[in-house]
Amino acid sequence: MKMIAPSILSADFTRLGEDVLTAVRAGVRYIHLDVMDGMFVPQISFGNPVIGSLRPITDAIFDVHMMVEEPGRYVDEIAELGADIITVHTEACTHLDRVVQQIKSCGKKAGVVLNPATPLETLEYVLDDLDMVLLMSVNPGYGGQKYIPYIDEKIRRLRKMIDEKGLSTLIEVDGGVNVSNIRRIADCGADVLVCGSAAFKGDITRNITELQEQLMK
Repeated sequence: MKMIAPSILSADFTRLGEDVLTAVRAGVRYIHLDVMDGMFVPQISFGNPVIGSLRPITDAIFDVHMMVEEPGRYVDEIAELGADIITVHTEACTHLDRVVQQIKSCGKKAGVVLNPATPLETLEYVLDDLDMVLLMSVNPGYGGQKYIPYIDEKIRRLRKMIDEKGLSTLIEVDGGVNVSNIRRIADCGADVLVCGSAAFKGDITRNITELQEQLMK
């Protein structure tokens, strides 16, 4: 089943809780939360207090994307605040396997994120332990960027790697996903499609309905 994960980075922060609930009522199961530290990526987004304040209002799956240096420093607290899936960048982890095991020891699902130019080979020794791989389809740090075309083939190659190993690891894609390309990206093998402005800019319910209709075609 293909799923949409609206990214709250594009939501209206003056009414963040209401926007999240509108998305959930429109039928989404995942909420994508981008944590940025201003070091791994240029921007600073939000941190643990925002995650903690949103957790009581919904039982949606909180998919927390850690765009921070050495994310292992924050895993335990993020887990305690109610994250369901914690994804960390291979480029930001000195000891990637250690961080993956740390996430699992907290009872959470573990994911690894690859930037567009990071090769799939970096997953070779950890893929069996992952619940999700997030492929960035833009260079991380800014919303509203265009999808990088070569990611289509990267998704296909990752899908083949996962299927050949007989794994149930989900493929998530984040960046430039919208109503015009979401079906194609899903057909390449993506399971979870992160949508920022395509979900939260304008009429949230209508946006999500249109995205879901495309996925069902």
